[in-house]
Amino acid sequence: MEVDVLDRGGVERAVREVAPSAVYHLAGAAHVGASWDDAAATLAVNVLGTWHLLASLATLPAPPRTLVSGSALIYARQDRAISEDDPVGPTSPYAVSKLAQELAAVHAVRELGLPVVITRSFNHIGPRQSPSFSSASFARQIALAEAGRGPRELRVGNLDARRDLTDVRDIVAAYRALLDAGKTGRVYNVCSGRAVRVGDVLEGLAALARVPIDIRVDEALLRPNDTPLVLGNPRRIREEIGWEPRIALADALRDLLEYWRGAILR
Repeated sequence: MEVDVLDRGGVERAVREVAPSAVYHLAGAAHVGASWDDAAATLAVNVLGTWHLLASLATLPAPPRTLVSGSALIYARQDRAISEDDPVGPTSPYAVSKLAQELAAVHAVRELGLPVVITRSFNHIGPRQSPSFSSASFARQIALAEAGRGPRELRVGNLDARRDLTDVRDIVAAYRALLDAGKTGRVYNVCSGRAVRVGDVLEGLAALARVPIDIRVDEALLRPNDTPLVLGNPRRIREEIGWEPRIALADALRDLLEYWRGAILR
């Protein structure tokens, strides 16, 4: 069922019709760079859209367990692994919207009595990821070059940033485990606990390429206020839920590139 989360009446009707037994709230404006171009839209979708959903769920006779997928970018910058007790300090409109979304979820727990679990998810990687994200953009450009439909020179942004990367299939497993066993009102980092340099991700993909690949840094792809290190401490989710990622980065990169090889031929 397709619903505009900014249409409160539409959200309410959908909730009443479906009467869900569980909710994974993943609808949102997800691109950090785009949030600088339209901060108002990012805030509206991520905050107001979330509130429309939670307020609608509160009207059900038995409100379902709900997971709100938040972001690790709400944290203040650190030069070490970040735990859930570390201070927040968003540095982009996207991050501000995700902090406000989290506060809305906490309010829904305390004031509306909703059984909500909240994540602070770190970077995802894997098949079907939008090319607006760096790893998928690299893979798509390589696949186009292999097919003779694009240059063999890749346009890239900041390669020195280090990110905590988890395969999206492991993220899905984490969300399912959290909805089953996470504590209501509690926030959980969803992360691997390992930081990978963006340049190393690119080199890993380029090593899988079937044609020679050249690399060029494009200033237009550099983000304002890009954070040098985003690394999470996964202790809470590991100890309380028993989840940890299982898919190796090399496998995630291979599957991501294979997805884009197939996608450009369709």
